[in-house]
Amino acid sequence: MDGTDSGTETGIDTGVGTASGADARDSDARPVLEGPDIARVLTRIAHEIVERAKGAEDVVLLGIPTRGVFLARRLTAKLEEITGRTIPVGSLDITMYRDDLRMRPARALARTDIPADGIDGRLVVLVDDVLFSGRTIRAALDALGDIGRPRAVQLAVLVDRGHRELPIRADYVGKNLPTSLRETVRVQLAEEDGRDTVLLGTRTAPAGGR
Repeated sequence: MDGTDSGTETGIDTGVGTASGADARDSDARPVLEGPDIARVLTRIAHEIVERAKGAEDVVLLGIPTRGVFLARRLTAKLEEITGRTIPVGSLDITMYRDDLRMRPARALARTDIPADGIDGRLVVLVDDVLFSGRTIRAALDALGDIGRPRAVQLAVLVDRGHRELPIRADYVGKNLPTSLRETVRVQLAEEDGRDTVLLGTRTAPAGGR
């Protein structure tokens, strides 16, 4: 996430967007995507990946923890339904590559899980919940460079809330959601939160850029 994603980018890229939304007031939050909406946009993104990748034969999906991993798994299931092939999926922890390590409390390392065939020469699609400042994705690109050399890297996000601080854009977007820096975007997924929803709320703490 980037600024508020589901937490990935909250501070840094997610700072406002989300994640666990500790700084968002649930009483003020309103849903902008519900479960059926999320399912529909993931189906659309899966079809777009197949079209742009000309069949997705060499596609590898890597989710950015936490909620990006769940989204990557859901996208993989949809891609396999569409193509009839097994699509490699994994996760990419970017904790040690973040540019705010000295500014924030120590963070627990998440899991990096690269498919057995690796990523060299493959089309890697990074998956995250919220794109905000772009700093989380910059960290993901740095982490990816230490693992292998894909032929290309694309980005799929559930929500793009704007406010980019780096020249990074998503190739696949579930929903473009214009926001102010006083707003938070909180993504909740059933695997982690018990329900699927995207909430737009009001920030109660200073924004951090993610």
